[in-house]
Amino acid sequence: METFERKAYVLLISLFIGGLVVAAIISSKIITIFGLAVPAGVLAYSLTFAVSDVISEVWGKEMANETVTCGFITLIFITGLAWLAVYWPAASFWQNQEAFAGVIGNTPRIVAASLLAYVVSQKHDIWLFHLLKRRMNGRSLWLRNNLSTMVSQLIDSTIFVTVAFYGILPVGELIIGQWLAKLMIAALDTPVVYMLVAALRGKVRPVAA
Repeated sequence: METFERKAYVLLISLFIGGLVVAAIISSKIITIFGLAVPAGVLAYSLTFAVSDVISEVWGKEMANETVTCGFITLIFITGLAWLAVYWPAASFWQNQEAFAGVIGNTPRIVAASLLAYVVSQKHDIWLFHLLKRRMNGRSLWLRNNLSTMVSQLIDSTIFVTVAFYGILPVGELIIGQWLAKLMIAALDTPVVYMLVAALRGKVRPVAA
């Protein structure tokens, strides 16, 4: 890779993985977006779909899939470190163990739901993005970006909420609420995707769809 291309790719991967890690940490807080109650992590997690679409458009399907795989491995590693930090004996003067565990120590069921939803939805996003790219002969980036993200975010919300909360909370309402909130955020990322792709085109070697 040329210097500019390498730096741009490394930055995008950093934003992708950073968004995943931050989403995992802040999801224990519930916020409202236009009246919809959702985990705060959707703000950071939605960033990952925009980044993967930029990588898909500029560098191709293979490198986008590699990015998703690296993110999956990172999530497993970070989860292990988080659990280690929670269960490691605290210093005698430490008084915040309960609060720390409440924020960092997600249950195994929620962790499993997050990992499964992540890998399935991200892989689907890349697959559908490139399917649409071939069908549209590389045109209509805005449509490919939004359609692939809309469907993949629905898959993500369905898997996560069902695995994490089935039998505990009303999963149908949670799925629809999360999906609608994610769609609102995703709609805002289209100009960002266009801006990044425009900045990189001509400076990065073209790849096949």
